[in-house]
Amino acid sequence: MLHGEMLLRIWDVEHGACAMLHHQLNGYAGKLAMIDSGSTNVWSPSTFIKHDLNRSQLDYLFITNADQDHMSDLRGLQREGIYVDTLIRNPSYSGQQMRAIKALSGPLSNDAQWYVGACDSYSFPTDTPFDSNMGGITVTTFCNHYPTFTDTNNLSLVVFVKYSNFKILFPGDLEKAGWQALLQRADFRAELVGTDILVASHHGRESGYCEDIFDYFTPSAVVVSDKPIEHETQQTVPDYRRVVRDQGVRVRTTMKDRHVLTTRRDGWIQFVVDNNNYIIDTEYRG
Repeated sequence: MLHGEMLLRIWDVEHGACAMLHHQLNGYAGKLAMIDSGSTNVWSPSTFIKHDLNRSQLDYLFITNADQDHMSDLRGLQREGIYVDTLIRNPSYSGQQMRAIKALSGPLSNDAQWYVGACDSYSFPTDTPFDSNMGGITVTTFCNHYPTFTDTNNLSLVVFVKYSNFKILFPGDLEKAGWQALLQRADFRAELVGTDILVASHHGRESGYCEDIFDYFTPSAVVVSDKPIEHETQQTVPDYRRVVRDQGVRVRTTMKDRHVLTTRRDGWIQFVVDNNNYIIDTEYRG
């Protein structure tokens, strides 16, 4: 039996991605992991880690997608003096190969420069493996390989986070072709089974929606990390609503049942998971 609880918060970084998680036991917070490093003009993970959490080390950093909206605060981590111990990413490309991919869209941002450099300077597996150091929280990752795919979206790192009987899926910005390629793998299809929460790929855009994955699981809710709708391709909430369990999930903040939660409506979205169940809180009242 696991002891303590997992705290996982999906931050409101508008059309970006950032989530933090750690294990907590008797008020003591264990190692800190972060999935993506998105930020806004008024909030950044580096400032929160340094000044709110009073930490100078980020133990595990997952980069699911090598685009700016998933890594806009990487230089911020460096400026705040936060040491990144372990970087987990799609290992099939080198820093030089990703630099060439990014250069096709123009000059690399400072954050992209940090990332492509880190691809070659960080080694994996790490001396402190995630599954042995997070109080019972485990991860399973999948990815398509370069050069089978040469675009950043379909090279996304897909991350399953599990604690007790709870499982949440972060697919980065995976698009339909990438989903279909991973569905050819029996181990990926098996891992989809039992997923409770899906974070919508590509911020809820139509290009990230793949109906075939729902042959293997029925989520209790879908989370969309986005900002106010600007594109028709963002309007997939009804599609996700149709594949969610009828009862949805109860949000403690409002005591209402929800099927699709969005950062544009709910602000940050937090999951507190113990051995028996999970509780969802939101920043706003939806």
